Amino acid sequence: MNVIQETNFDFLGNKTVGKVRDIYDLPAQAGHSDRFIFITTDRHSSFDRIIAHIPHKGAVLNLLSAFWFDQTKSVVPNHVITIPDPNVTVAKKCTPLPIEGVVRGYLTGSTNTSLWTLYEEGKREFGNFQLPDGMKKNEKLDTPVFTPSTKSNDHDRTLSPQEIVSEGILTKSVIDQVEKVSLALFNIGMEIAHRQGLILVDTKYEFGFDEDGVLTLIDEVHTPDSSRYWKRDSYEARIAAGQEPEYFDKEFLRLWFKEHSNPYTDETLPEAPREMVEELSRRYIEIYEQITEQSFPQISGDPQQRIKENLKQYARK
Repeated sequence: MNVIQETNFDFLGNKTVGKVRDIYDLPAQAGHSDRFIFITTDRHSSFDRIIAHIPHKGAVLNLLSAFWFDQTKSVVPNHVITIPDPNVTVAKKCTPLPIEGVVRGYLTGSTNTSLWTLYEEGKREFGNFQLPDGMKKNEKLDTPVFTPSTKSNDHDRTLSPQEIVSEGILTKSVIDQVEKVSLALFNIGMEIAHRQGLILVDTKYEFGFDEDGVLTLIDEVHTPDSSRYWKRDSYEARIAAGQEPEYFDKEFLRLWFKEHSNPYTDETLPEAPREMVEELSRRYIEIYEQITEQSFPQISGDPQQRIKENLKQYARK
């Protein structure tokens, strides 16, 4: 199965490489200097490195984001100009905000900064909301909460909106607008996910300002890489039985690497088992089809040649 590990389209201009996306900054001579080209690859990142390449993952992330951008455009403008290829978004340039708009609908998580970990340690006051005593892990919150995080190459920090203002990261008017929009986006996500038999547990949004200073939704929206989903039908019974909810699970691949290597320190990692790679690919496609109620498009042939052909109109003049 062909996978997109990386792209090198020198006719598109300067390239920036992210964990999953290759971002091309179209030069002025191409006639589209107000645009970025985002190519979502099949890279699968964990342990701060690429551990595998999952067939069709990039197309799922790109097309699922396109679906959600369309579903939420009445709430906030987004950066999408066109989707010329399953793996590609042509987007207007925006100046990104230095925070992520994280929204949580349930008391869960396992990292040091997760809401459940902080709650279990005794924290109840979170600046812009307060939680009561007596809550249990994976319990639904009375209302979704906004827990923004800084963006950093070293270590993200979860801060209250008040701390973001006091540290001079954003003005109060901007963070208030981001909070309002983030919660509205999450409500749409929860409603659609519920209809499709899923629970949108938590997610993160990225925003920027366009050239006119308008707050704009960028990057990706409600994908399985940026969001946590549980299966709705079994949630109540599993919680009542003291079990974890059923969720869209990528953890099995992480666990395999932890069992067969030290993924944080080993210079070279073993190759992921083919059956695990294929299973993860199947799960990405399954969640795309469940959310959108659309069949995943048949994609075949050389992806590099296909993308090149679909982007030739953006070649520098």
